[in-house]
Amino acid sequence: MTSKAIANLYPECFAEKERTFVTYGALAASTFRFPSGVCGLRLTSDVGELVLLPFQGQQVWSATFNGRNLTMKSMFTQPYPNRPFLETFGGFLQHCGITGVGGPSAQDTHPLHGELPNAPYETAYIVTGEDEKGTYIGMGGQYRHTVAFAHNYLAEPLVKLYAGSTLFNVTMTITNLKNSGQELLYLAHVNFKPVDNGRLVYSAIPTPEHVRVRASIPSHIKPGPGYAEFLAELRDNPAKHHVLTPDLAFDPEGVFFIDYLADADGWAHSLQIHPDGNADVIRHRPSQLPKATRWISRTPDQDAIALVEAGTCEPEGYLAEKAKGYVKVLPPGETFVAEFEIGALTAEEARHAEKHVKALIES
Repeated sequence: MTSKAIANLYPECFAEKERTFVTYGALAASTFRFPSGVCGLRLTSDVGELVLLPFQGQQVWSATFNGRNLTMKSMFTQPYPNRPFLETFGGFLQHCGITGVGGPSAQDTHPLHGELPNAPYETAYIVTGEDEKGTYIGMGGQYRHTVAFAHNYLAEPLVKLYAGSTLFNVTMTITNLKNSGQELLYLAHVNFKPVDNGRLVYSAIPTPEHVRVRASIPSHIKPGPGYAEFLAELRDNPAKHHVLTPDLAFDPEGVFFIDYLADADGWAHSLQIHPDGNADVIRHRPSQLPKATRWISRTPDQDAIALVEAGTCEPEGYLAEKAKGYVKVLPPGETFVAEFEIGALTAEEARHAEKHVKALIES
């Protein structure tokens, strides 16, 4: 049995001083504004908190569980009211797409990672309720993207934080509002903080055939000496990156295309297991998101690992993905749904998860 209640959010609800907006048992939501003026919504439970941007991309700006911040290190201490991806890039989760994903080529017309990451949402709301996973508090909203003769779709993300759980759920639903087909590219950019000597465990066969290193270098990336040689090492032996030793030269980045396996429930699994046994985790459904990318960037200014950027396509820009046949077409009135489970695991939970992944690979 499921139940829910919704409270609408408006920019007027957000002031410089943080204030409680909703409480629901052990769960709560409070509103505030960053010094930059961006509206922030803090969802809290008995074991963690999420900070979200209700009117700017519905990003998850930060995620903290059991006192540990899971979010990447960046040059940004707060979000800024900018549309370009790299001018406010420091959040935990950004939705990417829909008219383009990844770095555009010189012939592409879409911005880096498309229009979704910092899209201005017309509506936002807080939702509370109970479902099969327990009691939750969450945030959702709607962004409509309409361009005459080209695009017309509705994006509806939803984030749920559960009482007593260090995992939260994210869903993105895209509806084609056109009377003709709507091209669709989607990817979730989820950026964890790498941990020195952390181990990467994931449900894929770690061979060069199934874990492929990207050879192309986007125009916004400026590699230094030895970078090409490092990529060549990873191409021959992708397992070399399974332990994040400080000497690995992910400066400015390393990118892998991965063929994931799903378990009997349809989930693919990606973990970063810390030296103390605790772990970060993200799960996605390859039936919804068949293409998977891993991005690692470890520089003096940025320290991030997208354990998996699960998507309908790879992040090479619209024209490249079109040439590969990876541009999905959504028929009139139909919807696309992507689901994720994201968060942290205790050492015991991580041991069980690693055992599950190992059995899946070996089966």
